[in-house]
Amino acid sequence: MKEQGVIFFDIDGTLLNHDKELPSSSKKAIFKLKEAGHIVAIATGRAPFMFEDLRKELGIDTYVSYNGQYVVLNGEVLYTNPLNIPALEELTKVALNNDHPVVFMDHEDMKANVPEHNYINESIETLKIDRFPTHDPLYYKGRDLYQTLLFCPEGTEQQYENGFDAFDFVRWHPVSVDILPKGGSKAIGIKKIVDQLGITSERQYAFGDGLNDIEMLTTVTNSVAMGNAEDKVKAVAKHVTKSVEDDGIVHGLKMVGLL
Repeated sequence: MKEQGVIFFDIDGTLLNHDKELPSSSKKAIFKLKEAGHIVAIATGRAPFMFEDLRKELGIDTYVSYNGQYVVLNGEVLYTNPLNIPALEELTKVALNNDHPVVFMDHEDMKANVPEHNYINESIETLKIDRFPTHDPLYYKGRDLYQTLLFCPEGTEQQYENGFDAFDFVRWHPVSVDILPKGGSKAIGIKKIVDQLGITSERQYAFGDGLNDIEMLTTVTNSVAMGNAEDKVKAVAKHVTKSVEDDGIVHGLKMVGLL
């Protein structure tokens, strides 16, 4: 057997295609990796409850969720990095005045600060998950939150970026951005896992396609951008594979010598 490696996969646009389906070729490849003794992990901006079915289907119990803010190794929580609640409370007040709703998210659930809004419907529906945020404007009180969704059109997030330096803002949809703790990223979450596992950088791999994958693809030695990734994402990766729709996972694993 080759020396054990650890491979981190983003979900949307990497493991899952545009229709939020897992190509059969990708599923077979992941099981081949596991049979060969490698560790297969997920690194996503999603909440843990948004990909529970996928973890079960693939038999994965190590993951970086919330873009690095909630990290689990072998089914046990390894690292958390919650949001600054007083700053979030202030941001929420500004957002409400702008008719920009927010959704508060912890490791178990998500709650909107307004009863309903078209922006929330439009963006959450694209995830094709079986859960939708219910209304609880005080959900941020007395609990750790690892990410908040701010719903605002492209270009309007600038005022929040300028006014709230406790956070990073990463757009994932034309009307929604992720609010993360300043400096938080998938790369930090991955480092927590690989340090614990003691796996050398030469045996670390990462696949991604989105803007929130840039830090991960920049820092992981064997980085692979999907063919459907944006150009700025491809530019930082060591390798560029085919599109997720065109057996990109299998092709990329062959490129880096794992299949």
